[in-house]
Amino acid sequence: MGRQCVIVTGGSSGIGLATARAFAEKGCDIAIMARDAFKLESAVTAIRSAAASTDQRVVSRSVDLSDLDATQAAFDALSAEGLVPDVLVNSAGVIYPGEFVRMPFEHFEINIDCGFWSVVNPCRAAAPGMVARGSGHIVNVSSVAGYLGIYGYTGYSASKFAVMGFTEALRFEMRPAGVSVSIVCPPDTDTPALAFEHTLRPKETHVIAGNIKPISADKVAAAIVKAVERDRFLVIPDALSAFYFRLKGLLPEVFYMIVDGDVKKARASNQRR
Repeated sequence: MGRQCVIVTGGSSGIGLATARAFAEKGCDIAIMARDAFKLESAVTAIRSAAASTDQRVVSRSVDLSDLDATQAAFDALSAEGLVPDVLVNSAGVIYPGEFVRMPFEHFEINIDCGFWSVVNPCRAAAPGMVARGSGHIVNVSSVAGYLGIYGYTGYSASKFAVMGFTEALRFEMRPAGVSVSIVCPPDTDTPALAFEHTLRPKETHVIAGNIKPISADKVAAAIVKAVERDRFLVIPDALSAFYFRLKGLLPEVFYMIVDGDVKKARASNQRR
């Protein structure tokens, strides 16, 4: 078997960049996709420095992944260069939090376009070839907000719940064809995007989050690599988030009561200031 090719969307920073580095350390050829050409250039340098050998290929493509035609063209160009994905990791997306009745509606639309279609379109470009070959692995990065509705995240939770449903259905369709599918649901992750996100978060969200420390992008990347190696579908990279997944599934009323209580505390705290 030849060297594997891994395509990572959102690979210019954060979880995507950490994942590209992790697969490069495993000896894979890497192609990363994102919008910002300057960030992509810097990311390629970082990935090459992590590569297991000097002959590994590391390339980038600047593309708007919410545009299906542009996404397909980027995948076709890589395929023409011999970079056909054995593994596709969809980590592209943006987060614009804000209370639904106050947030600019264009922020809601951006959450959907960049959080959902930027996952669906690369799958659309890569899945037919994987099915034809009878092998491959697709990893879609959702979020804790993909199974827990988070205060202040109506747009983002909508997109990530959609990613969860899409990926679960995709798993059932791909598995008989020999193609594996995974969904990864990280909590707050220490990335540049999180710093920007905090500038838009409602105060209630900060209280609900409490003193929970964000996990590292490298921890999420390691979980993604393990999911591919062990063919796991659902991956929640930290114990507390996994607990809340089980709690909501088994005792949803208790989960709602906890969050309602946190929102009430947050509003009382705001009134005292």
